[in-house]
Amino acid sequence: MNAIDDNSCGNACCDHTQRGQNLADTVSPKQAVQKNNRPTVLFDITQLQPISSLGEDGTKTDAHQAGAKTIEVARGKKTVYRLSGLDCGDCAAKLEKRLSMIPGVASATVNFSTAKMTAVHECDDALIIQAIEQAGYGAERETSVFRQPAKPQQWWKNSRTIATMVSGVLLGCAVGSDWFGLHAEVVTIFYVLAMIFGGFHAARSGLYSLRSLSLDMNVLMTAAVTGAALLGEWHEGATVAFLFSFGNALQTYTMEKTRRSIQSLMDMAPAEALVRRGHEEQRLPVEEIMVGDILIVKPGERIALDGKVVHGSSAVNQAAITGESIPVEKTIGDSVFAGTINEHGALEIQATQLAADSTLAKIFHLVEEAQAQKAPSQQFVDIFARYYTPLVLIVAAGVMVLPPLFLQQPFAPWFYNGLVLLVISCPCALVISTPVSIVAAIGNASRHGVLIKGGAYLEEMGSITSIAFDKTGTLTLGRPKVTDIVVANGDSEIQVLSMAAGIERRSEHPLARAVVERAKGISLQPAEQFQALVGRGAQAVIAGRLMYIGNVRLFEELGHDLDPYKGRLSELEEQGKTVVLLGSQETILALFALADTLRDNSKETIRALHTSGMKHIAMLTGDNRRVAGAIARTLDLDAFYNDLLPEDKVAAIKKMQHDYGKVAMVGDGVNDAPALASATVGIAMGVAGSDAALETADIALMNDDLRKLAYIMRLSRKTVAIVKQNICFSILIKLVFILLLVFNMATLWLAVFADMGASLLVTLNGMRLMRRLPNKESVLRATR
Repeated sequence: MNAIDDNSCGNACCDHTQRGQNLADTVSPKQAVQKNNRPTVLFDITQLQPISSLGEDGTKTDAHQAGAKTIEVARGKKTVYRLSGLDCGDCAAKLEKRLSMIPGVASATVNFSTAKMTAVHECDDALIIQAIEQAGYGAERETSVFRQPAKPQQWWKNSRTIATMVSGVLLGCAVGSDWFGLHAEVVTIFYVLAMIFGGFHAARSGLYSLRSLSLDMNVLMTAAVTGAALLGEWHEGATVAFLFSFGNALQTYTMEKTRRSIQSLMDMAPAEALVRRGHEEQRLPVEEIMVGDILIVKPGERIALDGKVVHGSSAVNQAAITGESIPVEKTIGDSVFAGTINEHGALEIQATQLAADSTLAKIFHLVEEAQAQKAPSQQFVDIFARYYTPLVLIVAAGVMVLPPLFLQQPFAPWFYNGLVLLVISCPCALVISTPVSIVAAIGNASRHGVLIKGGAYLEEMGSITSIAFDKTGTLTLGRPKVTDIVVANGDSEIQVLSMAAGIERRSEHPLARAVVERAKGISLQPAEQFQALVGRGAQAVIAGRLMYIGNVRLFEELGHDLDPYKGRLSELEEQGKTVVLLGSQETILALFALADTLRDNSKETIRALHTSGMKHIAMLTGDNRRVAGAIARTLDLDAFYNDLLPEDKVAAIKKMQHDYGKVAMVGDGVNDAPALASATVGIAMGVAGSDAALETADIALMNDDLRKLAYIMRLSRKTVAIVKQNICFSILIKLVFILLLVFNMATLWLAVFADMGASLLVTLNGMRLMRRLPNKESVLRATR
């Protein structure tokens, strides 16, 4: 890490300024924004509200239809269904294929991570639901994000679970009967019944798959059980049926638990709210509440819609949206979000968004979309499974047929070995290894006020080697603040501040507001005959005396000798501060230094990123070299780029990518849109309530806490590590069993046990990402 000292600062600044300006023409901001082939969102530039979106197929949909679950499209209606019992990514892909073949269904897309299916169809809903149920899954149309289908029944009341338990009891009876020496027919009957109860659901789903000309795990397991029965291996067939059914039940339970971590987001928003219309108070479903309605929120209740406080004051727990652990005080005029909790005091809130357009609803939809996107590791798995499964199936068929036909080998043992290979060919554990980890990690992040738009960005964050920060509003608060008051004529600090604020309270200039803010709690001296002096400052009469407040130029025009103050002026300006003088025509009373102050956590964030192994940290700003250099030295940055226009920031990002590899850009998500889009990962902060920022960023911080950056990097690295563990483990299990089969040591029930066990282990391993990560610097060092 190269700290910026006073000498290197100037050269670096000049070099970076020149570099930014020279590279500005090499990258078009329009080209930079078109990144990752994401659907393009059109905005009304006057309101920064999304008015429509263009999907990958070029169709345009109204953005306000986000909450509607059935919308009209060119080829029919688009409906979202919530599925149950979906426990295998490969099976989900085959279900998608089958449903797309139904007459009247133009397309069907199954999101395995969220257990939802989106269908564009002209046929009746009942036909689609019937087809899903025939495949062995439950389905229910989703009418609204606030009107979720009924909660799933307890796991022990599920028909599959009951069948599994009965199968296990019957298998135990068979083993016990055999051990006690009962008649062989009795033992066989128990085994057959165990096979029927354990394999019924798999056989039904497998039959439907065969009718659709596709092979899935249900077909393979049904074939294995049937083959064992044909060979008279009743105990093998019963054990396989039970283990497969038991594994599916456990896997379904764990996957549903993972999915509920995201679905619980919408549970935070109440389905009803108390609304006052005219003089009448009534409790209404949130879908019926209109913009402008007044919501009455009592202490302890959750706020139903986004809005502004029009009466009352209270502390509001915003952890659901921003991840802040400490409640935020709200009073008249403050914005509040759906899903947050009113801690104390009654509030009256005017709704500013419909339920479907609330910040919470947008986060929910964006998270679901993110879970549907395939991470690079998942794409690798899909390609591997695409070739692995057919290859093993061909080998299994060859093992069953070729030795008996051409080598005069006995049929039964080779047929049995072929059945073992059929079981081994199932890629369930491999296919599920990545999505379960991505779903858990994205859900973890969303609960901590971080919105990650896809697995690709989550994985990329762990390999980022350089990071660029916008200055204003990112590293700094984005508003000037009085940092120094230098009294020049014997008056007290309170006296000069009282006079300065008395004049400035009539001005709308940002520097004037900063002076007034500093004077809070002080009795201001009344000012009369206020007059703004454009480009210089302002004047007013205080206690019968004409007073001036403004820049150096104003007091030079008044004829003041500033030589006595030049040393102090230069010192403050070298620190990147703006100096405002207060005085009369005869004398100067005080100097006020103002600066865009750093956030409290900026320095801590930079230190944590350096500790985590970040190679290069830079700042991009439109400010001059002096201001940028002062902030860079304070934060111990590696470099800074100053005097940059938006297109210059894009060029600086490209230069950093060339020099250091993958680059993350942190900005406000609106003004920095071109730079955010051109970076490897664009991170927008403080975006709660900002539609434009939510759409622009790859990762969005819902509040202004920069410390979340280190958390994201830890989460990304842990996710990538777990995904690699899952993939390697899944492939290793397959190789081990193929090797065991070569040495004639593999059995059918053991293959099923290993396959279902591997699926469960990778699921449970991925679910570890749902836990809260420790926020310690030692963890950062350990991840290097």
